[in-house]
Amino acid sequence: MIAATGTVAVGLLTAFVGTSSGAVASAPHPGWEQSVRGGSGAQPQSGAKEGKRPAVKRSKPKAVPKSSRALSHHSAAGGHSVALTLDDGPHPEWTPKTLDLLRKYQIKATFCLIGPNARRYPQLVKRIVAEGHRLCDHSVDHDTGMDHEADGYQKKQILDAKSMIDKASGGARVYYYRAPGGAFTPYSRRIAADQGMRPLGWIVDPGDWKRPGVDAIVQQAKEQTRDGAVILFHDGGGDRSQSYEALRQYLPWLQEEGYGFSFPKA
Repeated sequence: MIAATGTVAVGLLTAFVGTSSGAVASAPHPGWEQSVRGGSGAQPQSGAKEGKRPAVKRSKPKAVPKSSRALSHHSAAGGHSVALTLDDGPHPEWTPKTLDLLRKYQIKATFCLIGPNARRYPQLVKRIVAEGHRLCDHSVDHDTGMDHEADGYQKKQILDAKSMIDKASGGARVYYYRAPGGAFTPYSRRIAADQGMRPLGWIVDPGDWKRPGVDAIVQQAKEQTRDGAVILFHDGGGDRSQSYEALRQYLPWLQEEGYGFSFPKA
């Protein structure tokens, strides 16, 4: 994810995305890696009286929960709370370490997963769900220029990734969709909402994806933190040692400042 590094700029960016066509000029992250069973019973013989067929119970398809198309930038709890989100995983090294850290501080977060990564590491997706965190669709290819692509391409990026995440998790709900680099469009927001996924923005972006150094990440995170903010961090997309260390310092600071933790509005 890429957003402006300043507090005011980030707020303006996310507000702009929520109210306009959603186009955001953005470059890729550095280091981006890329039942119906057929019957086989005998047919009745000619002239034989056909018995009453047993009633077939048909299960109703699972209803897709409705979701708003408006971007979610704030925590559901509101007040003196924040919502932590982690992008670009799961990653075999940094996701387990991040999950251990969250468990230590008893914090729940939202993991925005890249479809192929979820398919590659299903055990990590299942762990995320088992430990009480939420899932978010973050597309197949992390194409930050999606807002300039055809509707069919956007739909495939969103729905194919969701299918991969659904299979990896065993069918756990995917609550949100976050466009790579904030490259939302009215169409992509509608496709996500129709699948029960609230488009997910952010307010706090400490720039950890740029690897500016741990101190710089922590400083930016603290300066941008405000009541109800959705916070953007990364646990995938390359070497996230700086992100992890910054988060290790930032989380206890949030608790010392009295912040509670919530999921984003869904």
